[in-house]
Amino acid sequence: MFPYVTLALLFALISGAISETNNDILVFTVASHPTDGLSRYLHSAQTYHISPTLLGFGQEWKGGHDIRNHPGGGWKVNLLKEALEPHRHDKTKIVLFTDAYDVIFLDKLDAILNKFKSFDARVLFGSESACWPDVELARQYPEVTEGNRFLNSGLYVGYAPDLWEVLSYDVIQDEDDDQLFFTKAYLDEALRKKVGFKLDHKSALFQNLNGAINEVEVFEVKGKEGPEEYKIRNVMYHTEPLILHGNGPSKVALTQMGNYLANSWNSVEGCVSCKEGHIDLEKKRAGEMPRVFLAVFIEQNTPFLEEQLQKIHAQEYPKKRIDLFVHNTMKYHSTLVKEFLEKHGSEYHSVKDITPEDGTTEWAARDLSLDQCLSKNCDFYFSVDSVAHLDNPHTMRLLIEQNRTVVAPLLVRPGKAWSNFWGALTKDGFYARSNDYMDIVHNEKRGLWNVPFIGNSYVINATLLKKYDRSKLNYAKDNLDADMAFCANLRDLDVFLYVSNRVDFGHLVNPETYDVTRTEPEMYQIFDNERDWEDRFIHEEYPESFNPDKKNAQPCPDVYWFPIVSPRFCTSLINMMEAFGKWSDGSNQDTRLEGGYEAVPTRDIHMNQVGWESHWLEFLRKYVRPLQEHVFLGYFHDPPRSLMNFVVRYKPGEQPSLRPHHDSSTYTINIALNRRGEDYEGGGCRFIRYNCSVVDTKPGWLLMHPGRLTHYHEGLVVTKGIRYIMIAFVDP
Repeated sequence: MFPYVTLALLFALISGAISETNNDILVFTVASHPTDGLSRYLHSAQTYHISPTLLGFGQEWKGGHDIRNHPGGGWKVNLLKEALEPHRHDKTKIVLFTDAYDVIFLDKLDAILNKFKSFDARVLFGSESACWPDVELARQYPEVTEGNRFLNSGLYVGYAPDLWEVLSYDVIQDEDDDQLFFTKAYLDEALRKKVGFKLDHKSALFQNLNGAINEVEVFEVKGKEGPEEYKIRNVMYHTEPLILHGNGPSKVALTQMGNYLANSWNSVEGCVSCKEGHIDLEKKRAGEMPRVFLAVFIEQNTPFLEEQLQKIHAQEYPKKRIDLFVHNTMKYHSTLVKEFLEKHGSEYHSVKDITPEDGTTEWAARDLSLDQCLSKNCDFYFSVDSVAHLDNPHTMRLLIEQNRTVVAPLLVRPGKAWSNFWGALTKDGFYARSNDYMDIVHNEKRGLWNVPFIGNSYVINATLLKKYDRSKLNYAKDNLDADMAFCANLRDLDVFLYVSNRVDFGHLVNPETYDVTRTEPEMYQIFDNERDWEDRFIHEEYPESFNPDKKNAQPCPDVYWFPIVSPRFCTSLINMMEAFGKWSDGSNQDTRLEGGYEAVPTRDIHMNQVGWESHWLEFLRKYVRPLQEHVFLGYFHDPPRSLMNFVVRYKPGEQPSLRPHHDSSTYTINIALNRRGEDYEGGGCRFIRYNCSVVDTKPGWLLMHPGRLTHYHEGLVVTKGIRYIMIAFVDP
C-alpha cells in the first residue's frame, strides 16, 4: 500500500500522465525525494496540464541541509544548468524554473507564457520585500518607484540563451546559496542590461508570500454555470499572479491557501482533491485489512471515559487486525480501564497496558507507542486521546481509506469553537485562527483540510514511521506539549497534517471542570459536556413524549407521567445523597430554609447541600419545562423558578409516609429513583380529591401535577426497604 504522496508522484511521472500543452516552454524543478509538498506541487501541475521535469529525484540533497532549510541551493543551479545545456543556443525556447516543495501553479502554461511576454524582459525573477541572505547588498539594488525591490530565487523564467548566461555568471558549489548567487548576478549592471534581467516587482506572474501574506487574498472565479475555481489576487498591486511560492516562514499561509487553489476545493463540487489517492476497504476480507496500532492516551481525568472506551470498542474494524496500546496516568480511571481490558482485551491481536504505577510520562509513552507500532509491523498508527469521542463507528476505516500520510477526524466541543485542529499559527508557533476556521468547525465547508496543527486523534501511515527514526519523528521539542511538538516536527519534515470533516466523526469532551473528588462527578457536567450528560442521564424515550401521534400517560386527572431520566441518573443521584449522608431529621424545624420552618417535613437532602442546585435548575429549564408547556397549555415561565429541590428518603422506622398536603408550587414534579417490588414495597402517591393513587412507579419516570388548590395528596406507606424520590416545587 502506497501513501498518497507516492501515488501522486508515480502518477505524475508516468509517461503521458500529464500532457504538455506548449512546446515552446520547458518547466524544471528540483526534488530529491517525495513529500506531501511535492505531491501538492504535482497536483497543481496536473490540474493545469503542466509536465515539469524533476531534477535530482532519488538523489541525496546536496549541501548538507534538508529541503526545509537550505543552503544547498547551489545544487539546484548546477542541475538546471546541466539540463539546459542542450537548449543553450535555442533563442525560441523559454525555460521556467520553480521550487517544488512550496510552490503551486495557478494557471496553464499558455497563460504563464503570455504573462511573461508582457514584460520587457528576457529573464524574469520573482521579487520580495526583504534582502537576504546578505542584507548589506540591499543598497546596491536599483531603486524602484513601486513594488518589491529585492530578488527571490524560487521562481524565474527566461529565454534559454539568456538564462544560460545568468546560470554561467560564476561558478557555484552545490552547498552554496542560490539566492546569493542570483542576487550577485542581478546586481551586475552589465549582465542585467545584456540579458534583459528584470524582477516581477508587482507580482504580476510570480507571487512570493514571505512578507506579503497580507497583500494576497484567495477569491473564487465565477463561471457561466456557477463558481469554477479559486485564484489569488495581490490587493496591493491589483495583480493576479499565476504561480505561488510559500517561501521562508510563509509556508503555513501557503498551506491554508493551498486548500482551495488548483481546483482543490470549490463551492459547487466541494472537496475535489479529497478523491485523489482514496482507497476502498469495504470489500476486503477481515484478514486482508491493514494492521492498525491503536494507541489510547488517558493523560488527564476525563468525564465520560466509559462511553469513550465503548466507542473505541464499537469501531467496525476487525479486532484481530488491531494491536491495542493504552497509556493511563490517572489512578481515578484505573478500575475502569482494567475492567474494559478484562472484558474486551482478548478480542484484539495484542494489548499493551501502561498503568499509573509504571510512572511513564506522556512524551515517553507516545514515543514508545510509535516504536511498538513498528515492532508489530503495523500499516497504520491510530492515536486517540481520552477526550476524543469517536461517535462514528466507521471512523478508523474512513481515515485509513483517505490515504494521507497524517489525517485527523474533525472533533469539536459541541456548541463551541474549540476543536482538535488549528487553521493558522502565530509567529512563535501557537494558535491563530484562519479565516475559514469557523466555516470548517461548523461544517459550512466540508472537505479535507491541510492545517498546521492537529491533536487528540489522528491516523499516521506507517511508511512515515519507517522513514524517520525517533531522533526526527518524536513528541519532544522546545518544552512544547506532546501534540504541539509532534506537529512542529512533522512540519519540519514537510509532512502535511490533514483534518477531515467530509462526514461527522465525533466530538470532544471538556475536562476542565471535571472534579473527581465529588461523588458521581459526571452528574455535574450538565453545563460543560451537555451532549454527553444527556446521552448518559436522559431517558432514551424522553423525545417520544413530544410525539404528536402519542398520547401522554395520565394515571390520574391532570397528573402526567413521563420518562425523563435514565437508570444511571437514578443510581447516581442516590449515590450522591447517601455519600453526603446528612439527611434532615423530619421535624418542622429546618435551618436550611429561610424562616427555619417546614410545614410538611420529610427526611431529605437539598440539592444545594451537594452543590447541585444550579445543575438541577438547568435540568428543569431544559428538560422539565418543555414537558410542562406540552401538557399544561398556555403557561410559560422560562426559566422556571424553584426554591425547594430535594431528594426524599422513605423508610420504615424513619419516615415511611407523608401526611396529606398541598404543595407550595404552581406545579410539582416527582421523579422515582428506585424500583418498587425490588428495592422497596408499598409507597406511592394518592391524590385524595380524585381518590386516585399512583403506586406502580418506574425509576426515571416523572409525575407532574398542579401544586396548589386541586391536587391535595399524600405519600403512601413504605412497608419494606427504602424508597427514594426527587421532588421540586416549581414556580412557588
